[in-house]
Amino acid sequence: MHSHLSFENPPALPHAVVAETLERALRDRSTEDEAAGVLVGTALNDDDADFVEFWCVQVGTRAVSGSPLLGLAGLCLGHTARRFGRLSDEALALAESLAARAEAEPTDVDGRAVDGYDDVRSFLHLW
Repeated sequence: MHSHLSFENPPALPHAVVAETLERALRDRSTEDEAAGVLVGTALNDDDADFVEFWCVQVGTRAVSGSPLLGLAGLCLGHTARRFGRLSDEALALAESLAARAEAEPTDVDGRAVDGYDDVRSFLHLW
């Protein structure tokens, strides 16, 4: 008997819940798994571009080296660029920095940051 796994993108949550969950994960790494779903749901489904970008930048600048949230923040910046067609200079620089860190040392930032930066360059026509 085969079991079929399915995946559904997490939903966008109320902004207060997002802020609380991500702040907690930045203080306590044991909550990173929950925070990852919240960040992805926000990046894919929240319609407030400034809020989405703010939290991608917060996570991408404040998570500790080796945290899976760093690569995820880079990937989510790619989603943000795709969905809204823009990033601030700070977010663009962060996406590039996270990708460079991932290429230099994958134990620092995982490769999802490279995928995110590829999306940023593609959707913002930075090739």
